[in-house]
Amino acid sequence: MKNVHKKRLFLSILISAGIVLSSQAFAQKPYRVGTTTANFLEIGFSGAGNAMGDAYVSVVRDLSGIYWNPAGLAYMQQSEAQFFYQPWVADISTSFTGVGLVLPTIGTIGLGLFYTDYGDMEVTTVRQQEGTGERFSSTDFAATLSYSRQLAEWFAFGGSLKYVSSSIWHVKAHAAALDLGVIIETPFFSPTSQRKDGLNIGMSISNYGTRMKYDGLDLLNPIDILPEEQGNYRDTPGQFHLQEWELPLIFRVGVSFNPIVIDNQRITLAVDALHPNNNSESVNLGAQYQLKLPTAGLFYLRGGYKALFMQDAEFGLSMGGGMELRFMGNVGLKLDYAYRGIGILGKTHSYSVGVLF
Repeated sequence: MKNVHKKRLFLSILISAGIVLSSQAFAQKPYRVGTTTANFLEIGFSGAGNAMGDAYVSVVRDLSGIYWNPAGLAYMQQSEAQFFYQPWVADISTSFTGVGLVLPTIGTIGLGLFYTDYGDMEVTTVRQQEGTGERFSSTDFAATLSYSRQLAEWFAFGGSLKYVSSSIWHVKAHAAALDLGVIIETPFFSPTSQRKDGLNIGMSISNYGTRMKYDGLDLLNPIDILPEEQGNYRDTPGQFHLQEWELPLIFRVGVSFNPIVIDNQRITLAVDALHPNNNSESVNLGAQYQLKLPTAGLFYLRGGYKALFMQDAEFGLSMGGGMELRFMGNVGLKLDYAYRGIGILGKTHSYSVGVLF
């Protein structure tokens, strides 16, 4: 009876995913491009995930699941600390710092900080378009607390609470958000008949939360309500009232499987479908080759393609590689690299360093 219930649950989830994918195919225009804030949350924060074209929602099994799918934290075998750095376009830089603790019988708890620095810029006005001599900076960050656990051998669930902050000179905005995700392992298409080598299904929803409204000293502006009359109205306090902006809500559903698993080699193929609230639907494709050397560790080659079918997308081919080295005391070192092309915006490189303990 338990097996019957499991099969029914799996079929229900699969049918639900199919309905979502079908509804995406008939999404209505116009797309809400440019209608959200804190868009640094869409960039991608993982050397491995970026190299696979962001097709990672069903593949992730390490600390970067804090970004892609919090359910992936449940499959961590060891506690891990990770640092990610990615120079972005126009002198913008993004980074991620996090730690995940594997607690037996409890689950995995993760803490992460996503940070984006837009650099220093000159202050200009209508009258002083060459600059006033002042400079200002802009930064965004998101602090995240995640929890994940395997509720069954084949099913994992995870969630994250997120505090998002954005600042531009003396103006700031804040929001709170929630991420949820699941990963389902099935024996379908498994060359070894084991679930971990079969078809995996991953789903996540990211950045479901409150709206952000910017406020601060830079919005203060004296108002003269009677400019044609003499009096004391010239310096009446006034303030620009800005509207609230939504966070970039992203729904991801993806599948992955391992067509080749032989001895010390494994090939993984993955595809993700994305439904954002600020753009058209798109599909990401990814592939990974894993080589295990007993005396050295794990070595990876990865490739992918991001944003297929997205309207006017600049993303495209990505590639990279990585390694996981083991030392005495069951301590490990993970290194990952990714290259991504962004069309007319150029190319980017990203780097991840992780320590297993």
